[in-house]
Amino acid sequence: MPIFRPFRGVRPSDDYVEVFPTHPLDNFSQEEINKKAQVDSSYIQMIKPFVVSKSKDVDRNLRKIRTNFEELLEEKKLVQDNSSYYLYEQFLPNKTVFRGLLGLVSVEDFRNGKIKKHESTLTSKKEKLAYYLEKVNIQAEPVLLTYMANPKVELLMNHEEKNVPILNYLDDSGIRHKVWKIDNRLKMQQFKEVLEQIDSFYIADGHHRIGSTALNAKNLREKNKKHTGTEHYNYVYSFIVSNQSIKIHDYNRLLADLNGLTENQFLKKIEKNFLVHNKGETPYYPSQKFHISMYLGGNFYSLHVKHDLRKKQSEMNDLDHFLLEEFVFKDILGIDDPKTTDKITYIKGNSGIQGIMSIKEKVDSGEFKVGFGIHPLSFSDLLKVSDKNIKMPPKCTYIEPKLVTALVMYDMK
Repeated sequence: MPIFRPFRGVRPSDDYVEVFPTHPLDNFSQEEINKKAQVDSSYIQMIKPFVVSKSKDVDRNLRKIRTNFEELLEEKKLVQDNSSYYLYEQFLPNKTVFRGLLGLVSVEDFRNGKIKKHESTLTSKKEKLAYYLEKVNIQAEPVLLTYMANPKVELLMNHEEKNVPILNYLDDSGIRHKVWKIDNRLKMQQFKEVLEQIDSFYIADGHHRIGSTALNAKNLREKNKKHTGTEHYNYVYSFIVSNQSIKIHDYNRLLADLNGLTENQFLKKIEKNFLVHNKGETPYYPSQKFHISMYLGGNFYSLHVKHDLRKKQSEMNDLDHFLLEEFVFKDILGIDDPKTTDKITYIKGNSGIQGIMSIKEKVDSGEFKVGFGIHPLSFSDLLKVSDKNIKMPPKCTYIEPKLVTALVMYDMK
């Protein structure tokens, strides 16, 4: 079973919980980040030297973030708890509730396959995040891990949420966040015992974060002659939720060119492996597996994977993301490695027409030539590819809950 251990969480004090946490930075434009960086005692203001500074001295900027963090602790704007697990719940405006536990998992469990991944990662992004961690030593956003629901874990969480939470606030998108601190020794032991019954964790969101933490641990282990495996850098801040508490959305693709082909030539080549239906101006959302949406030249198309193609080669042909990568991106557009290319832009979907219309908007702007919408990966397929160690292309799943940054943080020092 994978390790899931408590930690000394760092969180905003009661006076700052409304202003300190933030949504992930990739949700904002640079202009929005600049504006948020002006808010006193916000997380973005704390990391301002990295996200706003005009200085090109990256090491100096990262050292300043660490200094800002320690000053906030000294000023009691941030507080550090005793070793604890945390129950965390999100209450969405549409009445959806997500809940799970915050704690630490081991880099070693990630390496040996007890924490299973299903996506490839972008090498440059992972290296950049690892360098950031080495200099700043703060994990502010947990990796989202999932597991098959265990009724004993659910029962313990039911009991815990009857208590008064230590954090309770409504963010600017209407989501209420509640956090309970679990530091009673008996309760911690109960959680530990039932969590030890879980065979594996599966990465739902955060492949780059866990990959960069593992890379940072590897780099520091090579520098540390007294490495024991218990150092703080060997652990990954994580939020574990059961399969009953996640929702998987589509993650779609945009491309800026057709590899020198005309639109008609491109369509002709696609017809080799897909049944192509022109939907005209009618938006098309792929309602099931093996159906892919395409927007090109002002028209929507449905691409149905031919049966012969599904039977060929490997079991990865059971996955739309692989089929699109292999038989369109590689064979037609000449993209050999999605992990390193800058030709593919990823755009989040919402399991409906709204995500498809976002593709249309981007292509119509002239910035991109073609866009593809992909049916969301099922939970059973996510487990299958993870269990069989099949690595899907980057960014195949957009999964809720989406976590706020810096609600609770892990100080690696």
